[in-house]
Amino acid sequence: MGIETPSGLLTARVTMTTDRELQERVLKALEFEPGVDAAQIGVTAHEGVVTLRGEVTTLYQKARAERAAAHVFGVRALANDLEVRPNHETRRSDTSIAEAAANALAWDSAVPARTIQVMVRDGWVTLSGKVEWRYQREAAESAVRFLYGVKGVDNAVIVESRLRAEDVKAEIENAFKRSAAIDAERVHVEARDGQVVLTGTVRSLSERREAERAAWSAPGVVLVDDRLAVAP
Repeated sequence: MGIETPSGLLTARVTMTTDRELQERVLKALEFEPGVDAAQIGVTAHEGVVTLRGEVTTLYQKARAERAAAHVFGVRALANDLEVRPNHETRRSDTSIAEAAANALAWDSAVPARTIQVMVRDGWVTLSGKVEWRYQREAAESAVRFLYGVKGVDNAVIVESRLRAEDVKAEIENAFKRSAAIDAERVHVEARDGQVVLTGTVRSLSERREAERAAWSAPGVVLVDDRLAVAP
């Protein structure tokens, strides 16, 4: 029969305390976040990995909850298992959602006219088509994701690359150097055929997302493989 050493007991207590403190910090962040009903959200934390569970009435609330949790110091990874369940005030038929989505896309000046197709099934919106820039793909999703009744968005819009790999790499590296939120010397970039691989380390989950966002913003990028490790 093994005997737990005092140092082992101390390590276990420190780990438990750290997990509990992180859980409490995330709960406080959710309570402070406008537009989020924190009472409907459960939080668990284990060694820096945070999981959100529960139900929200709109996709907007789910996104705001994820954003609030991701910005808490100590969060290394985040699993958003919140389920969107529209109530009688936010529920819409698939037909109504499709009509609203088509109108939203038509009125968004960042989305090229007649390039995006919409399909809606049980509240889930699927976007398809082709664009030349990543921001156009993101704009199409942003235009529809927070409409009433939308439970989720599958963005299948394709970005067609027209730049050389070395040009894409240089654009991303320069963007990292300009950003005050990214330590450019700790992040490495590889690019080929519009596909970008990020390796290295960042200080927080929010810095990792900022690096990924900057990579996606480069012209011609069709895929970002984010392999960055969070090392506070």
